[in-house]
Parts: sequence; C-alpha cells; structure tokens
Amino acid sequence: MDKRTVALLAAFGASLIYAINHTLAKGVMPTYIQPFGFIFLRVSGAALLFWIAAAFGPQQKIEKSDWPRILACALFGMVINMLMFFKGLELSTPINSSVMITVSPILVFILSAIFISEKITLLRTIGIALGFSGAIGLILFGEENRQDAPNIPLGNVLFIVNATSYAIYLVIVKPLTAKYHAITLMKWFFLIGVIINFPITIGEFSAVEWTALPTHVIWKMAYVVIGTTFLTYLLNVFALKTLKASTIGAFIYLQPFLAILFAIAMGADTLSVTKVVSAVLVFIGVYLVTRPPKKTT
Repeated sequence: MDKRTVALLAAFGASLIYAINHTLAKGVMPTYIQPFGFIFLRVSGAALLFWIAAAFGPQQKIEKSDWPRILACALFGMVINMLMFFKGLELSTPINSSVMITVSPILVFILSAIFISEKITLLRTIGIALGFSGAIGLILFGEENRQDAPNIPLGNVLFIVNATSYAIYLVIVKPLTAKYHAITLMKWFFLIGVIINFPITIGEFSAVEWTALPTHVIWKMAYVVIGTTFLTYLLNVFALKTLKASTIGAFIYLQPFLAILFAIAMGADTLSVTKVVSAVLVFIGVYLVTRPPKKTT
C-alpha cells in the first residue's frame, strides 16, 4: 500500500471518529459535565497520552524559531477550536454541528489563497458563496430551540468560529509536520493547551461529581479523550505529511453523512428541510472549492 493511500485512510479514520463524536459528546453535556469542563478533561487526558507515547518515540528538540508557530497551533487547534465546538454542541444539535463544520475546507482554501497564493477561480468563488449561504441558512432558519439545544443560532455561530480556528490550525501546522514527528508536535501542542485552557475550564471541571457518573457516561468520555482527541489529531498530523492541508480539510465533507446516520440511529437528532437544503448547499460549495482546476494544455 503506497504512502498516499495510507494517508487517505488515516484522514478517513479521523473523520469517522469525529462523526461519532458529535452524538456521544452531546449525550453527556450538560447533565454530567459542562462543555468547558469536558475540554479540560479532553486536553489534559490527551496531553498525558501523548507524553507517554513520546517516551517511546523519537526524542526531538524544537528549534527556537518554531516556538511561536507551535504556540499558535496550540491556541487555534487545542483551545479556541475545542472550546467553541463543545460550547456550540451544548447549545445546538449533532446534525447542525456536523453540517456547520463542513465550511472548514472553504476556510482552509481562503486562508491558503491569502497566505500561499492558491489560485482563486470563478467556480471556487461560487463554491465559497454557496457554502456560506448554507451555513447562514442554518444559523437564521434552523428549527426552534429545544430542551437539549437551548440556543441553536448561537451554537451554530460558535461552530463557524470552531471551523475557522481549525482551518487556521491546518494551514499553520503544515510546515511543522515536515520537520517533526507527529507525537513530538502533539505532546507540546496539548501541554500548552492544558496551560491556556486551565483558567477557563477548571471551574466546570471541578464541579463534576465523578463518583456518581454512570458507566455509559464514563466510556463516552473515554471515547472523546482517546478517540476524538488522541487518535484523530495523530491521524491528521500523520496524513498531513503526505497530503495537502486542503485535502485533509475536504475529508470533513464526509462527516455529516456519517454523523447524520449515527445521530438518527441513536435517536439523538432528526432531519428537517432546512438542514437538508443547507447541507446540500454546503456540500456543493465544498466540492467546487476543493475540486482541482483543469490543467491547460
């Protein structure tokens, strides 16, 4: 199996894990743990796992000139990204979250166009417009708030912030993946993430009644820490060694299909006309943006 195929499988695996996460994480918030408390559990748990893994991996020293970029990666990838997603998930629904984050490939492209002069074409411009119109449709015309989703419009806006932050992370982390092993990067990203997140999240984390948690809640939390955080970040950084940031971003395109199937199967969400129309607009937009331009002869 060639390197590109392995990288594509790694990116797909990360998307599948993320898709299931939308429903499982929603199922424990806010009844058992508040979103910011969940982030502290997630980031500190992943930091511990990466530092243990690093003990068996290559021992690399970070160059002094790379520390500002590493700090920025931690800020956008392990702080803003995660805080906004989990808070948004508390306020909105699993299907909304899976649709809204698919604007991330469009944001990755826009950032790539700004910073590395990726070519903007008419079709890509149309794609950007369609993608954002679908996202705005969910924000403005989503269903009425429900008991487990008290502020769907605000939650959907937070998903946009989450997607933007993740897009920035994918773009700025790319140069580091060429110099350092994935585990070396992740151990530092998450350690810095723990430090920055601590004052924001420790209050909600301390409020959790750990001894009273049911078994099904514990395994869902473990899935988020081990699967959604440790494995997905490792898989994505591994994939970035071979694939472009925009290609990794495009795999988010698969998440809504997988997430919608899982959410409906678990009875955690339902489809509506607004969700379907918005999703179609986003998907078409992502396709047009990520579609490779025709080669001229």
